[in-house]
Amino acid sequence: MKKSIFLLVFVTAILGSCAKIFYTPDARALAQSQKILAIAPPKVSIAAKKHIDGVALIEQQKTESVNFQREMYSWMLKRKMQGTISVEIQDVETTIALLAKAGDIEGKIFTPDEMFQILGVDGILTSYYSLSKPMSEGAAIAVGLIGGTTGNTNEATVSISIHDSGTKKMIWNYDQKLSSSLGTVSKLVDDLMRQASREMPYFTGN
Repeated sequence: MKKSIFLLVFVTAILGSCAKIFYTPDARALAQSQKILAIAPPKVSIAAKKHIDGVALIEQQKTESVNFQREMYSWMLKRKMQGTISVEIQDVETTIALLAKAGDIEGKIFTPDEMFQILGVDGILTSYYSLSKPMSEGAAIAVGLIGGTTGNTNEATVSISIHDSGTKKMIWNYDQKLSSSLGTVSKLVDDLMRQASREMPYFTGN
């Protein structure tokens, strides 16, 4: 019984951490008027440590960006299929291909306005993930973090924003810090999006 109570308190502490939320007065109306949304490649930063392979770390950040993008797309698409959001979600492979064709594959950073022109969508969801370490043991070994990687405990600071093509502005932003045994990219995205969606203007229940 005591173990169950401790676990409940621990999980509540993780999921109940304070989030910072910004939205414009017309955020919900603008979001509801959008017909198609794209999930932009997240910016991912993994904390560098001593004896780390810098080149491998940069490559891992690129890999994690694609992983997070695909997981966020899958999460949003599932909610679309459940009928909790009305906006269409641009196929993530189409988003990746169009940005690569426009030069993203060379490391170019596009502004939301530039991405609107490239992707032809009404809304763009951008995000930033700051991780204390890679999301898996395999990734940790790849970048040279051989020691001190036992277990999957990680800290992540995440910022998600929604941009509107018609007004050319950010209409919503959600900042959150998670600290737990996050384990995988899928689990982190699920924990994050379940909380963020309570305030996200696309969801019909808000």
